[in-house]
Amino acid sequence: MPRPKAKIDMAEAEKLYGMQCTDEEVAAFFGVSTRTIERRCQTKPFREAKERGTAKGRVSVRRNLFRLASNGNVAANIFLAKNLLGYRDVMSNEHSGPGGSELQMIVRSVLDPKPEKPNSH
Repeated sequence: MPRPKAKIDMAEAEKLYGMQCTDEEVAAFFGVSTRTIERRCQTKPFREAKERGTAKGRVSVRRNLFRLASNGNVAANIFLAKNLLGYRDVMSNEHSGPGGSELQMIVRSVLDPKPEKPNSH
């Protein structure tokens, strides 16, 4: 006799996916295995609820981020500029000597022992 079908509230699942929950988190919430959620994702109604919830959640985050940026939040503005406009921080890791010349390196041997001073006893 097959196991009874797990009861998963589609509206609640959509809300959870709206909060960007993972399949593992949704499974834990409903007390089922991740495999059960994966199987449900193969059905059109559940897959659509998951996609709808995920999209609504992302739109909500984006709306809030734009609200923060519009209200002068510098970090939100920087984030949007980098992610939407392609801005980026550029740091030069090039090392050079004066006027762009090559660096001079002095290498001292650390393996050769220093000569010992004679005892003055």
